[in-house]
This record gives sequence, C-alpha cells and structure tokens, in this order.
Amino acid sequence: MTGVPASAAGGSGAKPVRGGKLGTAAVNQASLWNIANLLTMLRLVLVPGFVLLLLHNGGYDPAWRSFAWAAFAIAMITDLFDGHLARTYNLVTDFGKIADPIADKAIMGAALVSLSYLGDLPWWVTGVILFREIGITLMRFWVIRHAVIPASRGGKMKTLAQGTAVGMYVLALTGPLATLRFWVMAVAVVLTVVTGLDYVRQAVVLRRKGLAAERAAAAEVER
Repeated sequence: MTGVPASAAGGSGAKPVRGGKLGTAAVNQASLWNIANLLTMLRLVLVPGFVLLLLHNGGYDPAWRSFAWAAFAIAMITDLFDGHLARTYNLVTDFGKIADPIADKAIMGAALVSLSYLGDLPWWVTGVILFREIGITLMRFWVIRHAVIPASRGGKMKTLAQGTAVGMYVLALTGPLATLRFWVMAVAVVLTVVTGLDYVRQAVVLRRKGLAAERAAAAEVER
C-alpha cells in the first residue's frame, strides 16, 4: 500500500465493478501471470506429461493409460475455463491470444499422434484432424486484418466430439465401449470435415468483403 489516494496518484478512484470484473483501465494492465494464462501454461506443461504417461510401459498398461486420461481430461477442462475467465474478467493478453490456441492444438495433436503410433487409431484419422486444425488456424491469420471468424456452434460440437472420442481411445476400453468409441470418433471426423469446409467458406466471404471495403475506401479518398 502506498497510502496515496487514487485521485492523487492519477487514478479515477472508481469503485470496482460488481462481480469482481475489472474495468477497462485494468484490461490494459492485465498481468501475464493471471489465472487464465496460468491455466493455459498448465495445459502446455501437461502435454509432455500426458505423452509420457500414455506411452509408459509400452503404452498398453491400463493403469498408466488411466493416469494419461486424467491428464488429458484436466487439459480439456482448463481449455473450457481459461478463455471464459479471460473474457469475463478482462484478462486477455497477447500471450494468451497466442498460447491458448497452441495449447489446444498441442494436447490434441499429441494425443492423436501417440494413439496412432500405438496402433489404436488409424493414421488417416490423425492426418485429417490435424490438417483441418492447422489449416483453419492459418486461415484465421489470413483473414484477421479483415475480420475475425467467430466460433460456430458446429465448431464447439466438433471440439466436444473430438475430446470425448480421443479420451475414450486413451482409456483401455474393451467390448461395447470400444465399439462405441469408434462411432464417437466417426462423428468427430465428420464434424471436423464439415465445420472445416464451413470455415473456409466464411474466410473466403470475409476476405472478399474486406478487400471490397478497402477498394471502396481507397476510391473515396481519391475523389
């Protein structure tokens, strides 16, 4: 504590917003070490730990695969919370904007590649999902100066289906549950392809509109 009134220190002296949300002035001062970024960092740290647990003892020990599933589940849960916390409490930082999608792709990619390496999941499934995820990420950067492609309901369903399917494959399931996970993964792959094509359509439309707006603005300036 400095003992200096907020007004004397150049602050507004305004009371905090109810619910603990930070005001606009605090947005620009969001610390790198806020709870949202810490959850993202945790997810990044969990990636190598998850792989080691999954591949331990040859990759077919039910106990170790259960531990790996727990690590994967924690990563998926933190993915739900870090973005929500960042938006709700104005904790958005440049680090979070970059690290959050990287953490998402890293844990999913590590799980898919490890499962294919163990022979539990066909390589083509891993290829389709990773190609879509990396491609859409690059496409977002392609159109980012024109507009931001919003997350669609289909995209959220795709994420849920992927997480559920991969989680089921990480566990050493047998019998009817092993059959069920096949169909859950099939749904995830279909949603991955369909939503990917929809994002491509949106990106092309947004880029065309953005370029048209730029040309119109340039023509207006020349008049």
